Amino acid sequence: MGAHDGVAPVIIKRKKVVGGGGHHGGAWKVAYADFVTAMMAFFLLMWLLNATTEKQRKGIADYFNPTIPINRISGGGEGAFGGDSVFSEDQVAQNGTGASGQMPTEERQARGDSGAAKEEQKQDQAEFDRMAKEIEKALSATSGESMVSEQLARHIVTKVTDEGLIVEFFDLEDEPLFRPDTAEPEPILGEIAGMLTRVFGLTKNNVAINGHTRSYPSMLRTNPVWDLSSERAQRMRILMETAGFDAARLQRVSGFADRKPAVETRMSVRNNRLELILLRNGR
Repeated sequence: MGAHDGVAPVIIKRKKVVGGGGHHGGAWKVAYADFVTAMMAFFLLMWLLNATTEKQRKGIADYFNPTIPINRISGGGEGAFGGDSVFSEDQVAQNGTGASGQMPTEERQARGDSGAAKEEQKQDQAEFDRMAKEIEKALSATSGESMVSEQLARHIVTKVTDEGLIVEFFDLEDEPLFRPDTAEPEPILGEIAGMLTRVFGLTKNNVAINGHTRSYPSMLRTNPVWDLSSERAQRMRILMETAGFDAARLQRVSGFADRKPAVETRMSVRNNRLELILLRNGR
């Protein structure tokens, strides 16, 4: 037998050591940190969108825009989005009194008023006020230049409003303008129509006619106020055109029934009236 007979063989075990211990490395920490950072940025963005105004958001967007100017005005281009951003609800306004584009659409026309336009508007208003005073003077029976007799002057009052010069003429208890409850004019209304045609001939402004009536008892089967006010306004139009008034200057003829009483007593004959309005330019 040999020298090694009966001796167990020696077995050497070598263990493979894995680095990082039992937590399998730190790569997951990097992924988790990236996820948390992204979520923080997302919630910060949502908070900014909710906490800022449109102007502030546009400022933030402009901050991240390239520093090289592409257009003279921020967002004023005629390109793909036409100057709109994701937050825009309306198109960006143009500068000055003329549109920036050579052929602007109607909605992109500039609306700004120049100093010259405002000055011209003030001059028009001053001219209208001067003319209105002259017409009021002509309608005043106390004036030496009056174009109205004292009898007609009893029916007339005037006032200047934002709409224009209102000449109001109304029924009197002893002298109505129309036959009771009809649109048939009394002779005095024809005289008033002729007088107003001459007075309004001092200017070229357009004219509107409004008809008003008193209230009637509510137990009536058919309330005539709407038809009556409209028919009386139309009859005044016909009388003025017959007297020589230019029909092209009549802007509108309206009936207001008893909706705008002149006095608190709604059934008073004082509420039976017609209004001729010498309109301001642009009205």
